[in-house]
Amino acid sequence: MEKFGRVIVKLRIPILILGILLVIPSVIGYVKTKVNYDVLYYLPSNIETIQGQDILLDDFHKGAYAVVMVQNMSPYEIEKLSEKIESVDHVAELISFNNLLGDSVPVEILPDKYASKFYNKETDTTLMAIFFDDTTSSTDTMDAIVNIRNITENRCFIAGMSAVVTDTKLLSEKETPLYVGIAVLLVCIILAVFMDSFLVPVFFMISIGMSILYNLGSNVFLGEISYVSKALTAVLQLGVTLDYSIFLWHSFKEMKKEYPDDSKEAMAHAIGNTFTSVLGSSITTIAGFIALCFMSFTLGRDLGIVMAKGVIFGVIGCVTILPSFIMIFEKALDKTMHKELMPKFDKVAGFIVSKFWIFLILFILLLAPAIYGYKNTKVYYDLSDTLPDKLNCSQANKMLKENFDMNSLYMILADSNMSSKEINQMTDEIKSLDGITFALGLDSAMGTSVPEEMLPAKLVNNLKGKDYQILLVGSDYIIASDEINTQIDTVNAIAKKHDAKSMVVGEAPCTKDLITITDHDFKVVSLVSIAAIFLIIFFVLKSISLPVILVAAIEFAIFINMGIPFYTGTEIPFIASVVIGTIQLGATVDYAILMTTRYKRERYAGKTKKESVTIALATSIPSIIVSALGFFAATFGVGMLASIDMISSLCMLMARGAIISMFVVILILPSFFMVFDPIIIHTSVGFINKENQGKLILS
Repeated sequence: MEKFGRVIVKLRIPILILGILLVIPSVIGYVKTKVNYDVLYYLPSNIETIQGQDILLDDFHKGAYAVVMVQNMSPYEIEKLSEKIESVDHVAELISFNNLLGDSVPVEILPDKYASKFYNKETDTTLMAIFFDDTTSSTDTMDAIVNIRNITENRCFIAGMSAVVTDTKLLSEKETPLYVGIAVLLVCIILAVFMDSFLVPVFFMISIGMSILYNLGSNVFLGEISYVSKALTAVLQLGVTLDYSIFLWHSFKEMKKEYPDDSKEAMAHAIGNTFTSVLGSSITTIAGFIALCFMSFTLGRDLGIVMAKGVIFGVIGCVTILPSFIMIFEKALDKTMHKELMPKFDKVAGFIVSKFWIFLILFILLLAPAIYGYKNTKVYYDLSDTLPDKLNCSQANKMLKENFDMNSLYMILADSNMSSKEINQMTDEIKSLDGITFALGLDSAMGTSVPEEMLPAKLVNNLKGKDYQILLVGSDYIIASDEINTQIDTVNAIAKKHDAKSMVVGEAPCTKDLITITDHDFKVVSLVSIAAIFLIIFFVLKSISLPVILVAAIEFAIFINMGIPFYTGTEIPFIASVVIGTIQLGATVDYAILMTTRYKRERYAGKTKKESVTIALATSIPSIIVSALGFFAATFGVGMLASIDMISSLCMLMARGAIISMFVVILILPSFFMVFDPIIIHTSVGFINKENQGKLILS
């Protein structure tokens, strides 16, 4: 690899110029990459709820829908407001009391059981439903919601997934640049303190930043990415690839001792050493992200592909762009050198190894509570409930509950040829269920006494298509709750009893499917990531026992990390339970591999197990601490800053996971080596040679 290093050193100026020029198309690609803010979009296309959404769009030209409420407005004002809303581009239909019964029927003369579905007398609140002609998270739908708020001077409150997606987009776009800023600031502070140069962190951040831009720009070829990927890519890529830059810098300093008068040759060897070491390290991280691609909930695939690319770009940048910066600005770097603040850890390592049984007992005592907490941590699926209260959609959801005893609205797609009698029987059965606030279709709203021919053609066409008709169902139960999931099952059974091809669609049914699918994905992704990383360690370390020991150590750290929310009474977003374990395993198993490699080298050289473990621990602690603190710094600030709980929770879990993995590798892994050393040396290649064979077996 030294030949490759010499080529990089020789072409350092052209490489740097090319790297800077590539930033331009990367920025263009980043700007042109579409971002999807609807997590339900990533459900499999073959499930009934998603097929129903397609039918709504194809047959009725209605993709998304929302509930609109206005307060303290006269019928005349509401009529004018309705006209404004209907005039907004991509509003397919507005359904209100006037639409259904006409302007000539005052709401005051209707029985309360009908009027209360549209109007709350006590608070003077009127409810309407809007259908859009595009999907929930499309740009057209989100623009329409913003336009509705603007033209109505924010006098209306819009509830529903499209409103949530719109507010999530506005909030995410506002905060994402701050995520990057706080991550860079905190990482620079960590590096300035623990590295031996005040200037080298700047070049680390520039080279990693360029790699991040390449990654974000290349997403344009994917068509679109999720807002989760967009928000997390920069901080995650910074956290997981920072090690590579640190390794190059340390290797370069070591090589300069061997080649004190030839910095170019020193860097050539440093590049070769770094590429060889980083390649093995990066493969485990990439494997962790690729495991996410096995999720049927394709948000995991989205994040997995983007982050796997990020690691690859990080490796390339580390062995091309960063060396070019260091060589070109070597004199400036020399002037900013300072004494390293990281102390020696020989005594600490000696104590940990000598008292290994204490940490082994600690492991045994913590294992059961950690696993129990891990298995019982509660997760939430209703993302709208965790957005800031100040947002319009949050206020609207609260208003919907308070004024109409309704937490969610979903729909039934039924055969358009069903008789009015059959439809009314079905809606009557549904209305009798606990938690149902209303069930309305064309026939149930008008009654059997009003012939369809006498109704406005526009109204009929909006609720009845060639093959299907729409029935609206209001529920008092909260989305993602056990109550509404049971209710949806019952509603679905009633609907299929009357019409075998009927479908229950909407946000609540989609969320119910999300719960089932991600529960399955969690098991699949965990198994795939563990198996993949197990095999990688097996081939890298040429051992049967070491993959078991290393994966067990990091899985123990994951159990602790994911179990803490159970004991603190904290609910975490559903996606965290799926991806955090995989990310933590892939990103922090490198700490364990680093120590294991040195332990293996010392044992092969003929040292006793205690000497080998002590040396491996003492030499690895500085690198592990800097690496873990870098990952912590990249994610902790974002976790504290983010207003979107999904982003905040993911980052806090990753930050805490890095620190927990650090302590587990430093304190627990040496104990494993001390206990299982006889098994390790006889189930691994590279521990025994002719000179040390007898000594190893006896020690």
